[in-house]
Amino acid sequence: MDNVYKTRVADKLLEYRLEEVGAVLIEGPKWCGKTTTAEQKAKSTLYVADPEKQKQYFEISKLKIKMLLEGDAPRLIDEWQLIPSLWDAVRYEVDHRRQEGQFILTGSAVPASTDEIHHSGVGRFAWVTMRPMSLWESGESSGDVSLAKLFSGVVDIEGHNKLTIDDIAYLVCRGGWPSSTTKNERAALRQAYNYYDAVVKSDISRVDGVARSTERAKLLMRSYARFQGSQTSLSAICKDMIVNDDDTLSEKTVQSYINALKKIFVIEDMPAWNPNLRSKTAVRSSNTRYFVDSSIAAAALGLGPNDLINDLETFGLLFETLCVRDLRVFADAIDGQVYHYRDKEGLECDAVVHLRNGRYGLIEIKLGGDTAIEKAAANLLSLSRIIDTGRMKEPSFLMVLTAVGDFAYRREDGVYVVPIGCLKD
Repeated sequence: MDNVYKTRVADKLLEYRLEEVGAVLIEGPKWCGKTTTAEQKAKSTLYVADPEKQKQYFEISKLKIKMLLEGDAPRLIDEWQLIPSLWDAVRYEVDHRRQEGQFILTGSAVPASTDEIHHSGVGRFAWVTMRPMSLWESGESSGDVSLAKLFSGVVDIEGHNKLTIDDIAYLVCRGGWPSSTTKNERAALRQAYNYYDAVVKSDISRVDGVARSTERAKLLMRSYARFQGSQTSLSAICKDMIVNDDDTLSEKTVQSYINALKKIFVIEDMPAWNPNLRSKTAVRSSNTRYFVDSSIAAAALGLGPNDLINDLETFGLLFETLCVRDLRVFADAIDGQVYHYRDKEGLECDAVVHLRNGRYGLIEIKLGGDTAIEKAAANLLSLSRIIDTGRMKEPSFLMVLTAVGDFAYRREDGVYVVPIGCLKD
């Protein structure tokens, strides 16, 4: 087993935040590598969940909590939420030390009780959101095409993709869980199922102390997986679940399950992009539904790589989820966010990476194939033509992001065709 630390995009984000504020909170789904990344920067560590010392830590927190904060900076406090009063103690210590980079807080995806937290931490804390690994971070992408360079004005690209359709099917099901990248294929694929089991059997109830049905959680996650990449309404999801549940299932109940999954970073929906347009076309404002990682959808549906190869429609939906995960990781690195676009005329764009400085890139996601790429390129060009460039910037680039293809290149019409196995931040 390879135990060498694999560099994460969040490494640089954590470094920047530590230069800016006194304390940094790393948040994200369980098993995505928050603690391991924090350990790379920490000079001292307090593992609150250590079973041999946990009782002692609880006692000290009641008597003299400042003792738990003593140690070389930055001091990592892992599983801090087990002693929620640590939040205010860190805030107070940051105020009095008046130095940046003093503390890093990490914890499980289940949030801390707010009963013992009295201050927001604004001005003292910064937040870094981590997600499962992108293909660049896990070592599957060549990284020949940089998203940041496309935004900086680079026109010509050249990339070589080594990933086959079979490779992509496996990576969709394996997901970006750091520990799965070091395991054999059987064990790596099982990791996503273990994650899914933990969510439906425990985490969805632990998140806020509300007892929730494991079977209903499974039904919701299966329904969500089927509607990946769509703006399916809550009522439609509810109806889809009722087929296998009962007609007493309410939309309010379904929404409570969805909210719980969002709190533990299992679900991460994509907001709509609302550009300035030349026409008065109505832009759809509903969020697009996604899991934080494609492997969760695969596990919820009980699918493996061979199943995806034999069902290209489902494969396409889950591949889109994988690409959105990677784009979100890369967008964080360049101070951007990822949106989707859809208007009442049916014109769509799977992903819009929009930077804080106003630059943006339009991206369509396709498994591959000449016909699909042509249609996607035409779609991107159509959208770019209706944007009012007198009121906002022209798009920095138009890209068709694909699963397969030997090369990354720029078409004569200016649209980039980039296999996901070539992309990096």
